[in-house]
Amino acid sequence: MKLSSFKYSFSEELIAQYPLKNRDESRLMIVHKSTGKIEHKFFKDLSDYFIEGDTLVLNDTKVFPSILYGSKEKTGAKIEVFLLRELNQELCLWDTLVEPARKIRVGNKLFFGEGDLIAEVLDNTTSRGRTIKFLFDGTQEEFYKKIDKLGIVPLPNNIKRKVEKEDKERYQTIYAKKEGAVAAPAAGMHFTKYLLKKLEVKGVNICFITLHIGLGMLNTVDVEDLTKYKVNSERFEIIDKTAKIVNESLDKKSKVCGVGISSLRALESSISSYFRLKPEKNWTNKFIFPPHDFRICSSIITNFHLPGSTLLITTSAFGGYDLIMNAYKVAVREKYRFFIYGDAMMII
Repeated sequence: MKLSSFKYSFSEELIAQYPLKNRDESRLMIVHKSTGKIEHKFFKDLSDYFIEGDTLVLNDTKVFPSILYGSKEKTGAKIEVFLLRELNQELCLWDTLVEPARKIRVGNKLFFGEGDLIAEVLDNTTSRGRTIKFLFDGTQEEFYKKIDKLGIVPLPNNIKRKVEKEDKERYQTIYAKKEGAVAAPAAGMHFTKYLLKKLEVKGVNICFITLHIGLGMLNTVDVEDLTKYKVNSERFEIIDKTAKIVNESLDKKSKVCGVGISSLRALESSISSYFRLKPEKNWTNKFIFPPHDFRICSSIITNFHLPGSTLLITTSAFGGYDLIMNAYKVAVREKYRFFIYGDAMMII
């Protein structure tokens, strides 16, 4: 399929600029793959679609405040550094985007806070990309505390407002645990402790994978031929316990539901030769587009994505192109809220 197939008309007024006060009061569109039926519910109704023995797979990555403002050595020029991903934990090497790029060169030292953090530019990667090394002697925990103190939450560009205090808590799932993402697993942000407990009481298995979402997942595809599009690699981890739970559900033919495209990609990136999930710690640059034969998930939960995005394309691969594009027409007509802070869709 071609990129132009994944464009649709909608008003940017539908892009939610703020989260709802209560996470689980987002709307939830239920899309039935077998019949094409569409239901309109609320996220707090989610447990009605699960039975005992089903499995829900959540991404426990944690967004860290990855935008740092600082200054250059000697000149004191103001700079912005966006920490994209950690390349080497031991050496404190990071892949970053910088502004103003023309003034930040190899060999420059960068200062953040009152000298709380110092970094050196080691290499140019793209026009705005730089590899930097933090000159920090403390532990990883101490380093992240510094980042947490100095950094700003990296809200996507489609959120047309300044970052506010509440974003630090709301641009995050309630079960976020492992720091490393620069974009939130949006579908997971609808869950509350009460809803998760309600699912557990019903006998639904709750398990976790980790995939540290990078900035690339929020980009729109820029080539017409989808086979030629390359996504940035992202770190993921599937632990033994999760693989065991998922495989037992598959053996019993119970529902396995991936929460978010990030969970779906991690699961599809670690499949054994006999089509079962294997525990693994690795990197993935898997871009899923139609047609694709999904081996693990029988259901997914995801948000409403922007035209031409990898997220929309992968959603269409899972639900079927015609059905999903029709569901998006319905979502626009019914004024669902789109994007990171928007409403959700469950495909079953």
